[in-house]
Amino acid sequence: MENGDKQDIRVWCDGCYDMVHFGHANSLRQAKALGKTLIVGVHNDEEITKHKGPPVFTQEERYKMVKGIKWVDEVVEGVPYVTNLETLDKYGCDFCCHGDDITMTADGVDTYHLVKAAGRYKEVQRTAGVSTTDLVGRMLLLTRQHFRRGQFEYDVAKEHSSTMGQDSSAQSPWTGCSQFLPTTQKIIQFSDGKPPKPGDKIIYVSGAFDLFHVGHLDFLEKARQHGDYLIVGLHTDPVVNQYQGSNYPIMNLHERVLSVLACKYVSEVVIGAPYIVNKDLMDHFKVDLVIHGNTRIATDESGADPFAVPKKLEKFKIIDSGNDMTTKKIVERIISNRLNYEQRNINKEKKELKVWEFMKQNGLKTNEIVVGD
Repeated sequence: MENGDKQDIRVWCDGCYDMVHFGHANSLRQAKALGKTLIVGVHNDEEITKHKGPPVFTQEERYKMVKGIKWVDEVVEGVPYVTNLETLDKYGCDFCCHGDDITMTADGVDTYHLVKAAGRYKEVQRTAGVSTTDLVGRMLLLTRQHFRRGQFEYDVAKEHSSTMGQDSSAQSPWTGCSQFLPTTQKIIQFSDGKPPKPGDKIIYVSGAFDLFHVGHLDFLEKARQHGDYLIVGLHTDPVVNQYQGSNYPIMNLHERVLSVLACKYVSEVVIGAPYIVNKDLMDHFKVDLVIHGNTRIATDESGADPFAVPKKLEKFKIIDSGNDMTTKKIVERIISNRLNYEQRNINKEKKELKVWEFMKQNGLKTNEIVVGD
């Protein structure tokens, strides 16, 4: 790369990308900024189960989710768990990029030791406050801590470890305890910031979009096909809790905003959108068509239809995404396999803590080769 020119630089990232969240997206956003083309490898179910434990989503679901992230140019399916130079060379990638945490095989080997040794490894900053381990823990606990503003996720992690009979201080430095601190800068980084062009057909959809998943992705892709500019209205946490009940939403409003903004089909997000789509909202955003999925529409507190106005204006359409995945189905997957996921989380945190202690004792950094026992 001459004079910092990124024109021909191809960047490689890989991982499980299970329960794809804004932390994954932020890592890929940073990786894409290091070059022109971002190639992402995704491990298959067999590899993940062998080294980490059972994934929540199937490999086909995970492949699709990564393809839906706006910064990803190409997805390679079923890549090796240990990143090697042959893979980088096969796809013409200059280097591999990963967050500043450690990923180990079942045998305790640094999955990036080969590319680190060859000097073809770069790090980006990991997003604090979210991980697949954390999200699984939230569902297992059915806790409301995650959307109580100002509450530290450490409380959740501590509660999780105590229920598992573990030492509450024995938490992973990367995924065990942290707090997500939303900022305007992070939203700007995720947003395209592009207004609709004159003549664009503007589509509006709204909902919780909690634990952003393949069902959401397929719906947004179909919705975008009906226009040129897709606006997603995200309801506040109390409103979502009102019509979904239990401990929903699993992810708080700020987390859901970033997850939706990372989707390549989305043009803009309305943060804390009103539940009732009224004329003021439609006029303000110059909405041509309001779309809803083929799911139940809950009335508001007064019993009113939230889409009465667009229906009256003949600007409302129900579409079938062809995907029946829901957030509640994901939670059911977790609960029905509770013991497997509890053990997966415990094993992962134990392994990460052991590696962290080893690194501290030997003065190692995450961009250096770490070999476990």
